[in-house]
Amino acid sequence: MGKINKILVPVDGSVNGCKAVDEAIFFAEKCKADLDFVYVASNINKDIPSHIVFDRIWEKLPADLRAAKHVETGSIHRAILRVADQEKSDMIIMGSRGLGLFKGALIGSVSQKVVEESAIPVMVIK
Repeated sequence: MGKINKILVPVDGSVNGCKAVDEAIFFAEKCKADLDFVYVASNINKDIPSHIVFDRIWEKLPADLRAAKHVETGSIHRAILRVADQEKSDMIIMGSRGLGLFKGALIGSVSQKVVEESAIPVMVIK
């Protein structure tokens, strides 16, 4: 793996999503990488608007880090992979579970699909 210049971080307002944001900020500072945050609107997270999630993230961001926001719709894992490709991300850092309706059935389903289908490294945070 070469130098990490760009990190994609899928966000949804979940606890593990917030942990992934913290880890991504840490990595970005160490690697001097840019960050892209993607929020994929769905029925699962409809009660947490993207601007609230992004506002919390921007409060944490150090002034010297460059970051961008992306809002997508559709299949969550496909949207994440699409943004990673469009933005030429070098790595994805994401939470192991989000705001799924059926914890036992959906734990890690999005992160698992991203890991399986991604052409770039994926770090899953628990």
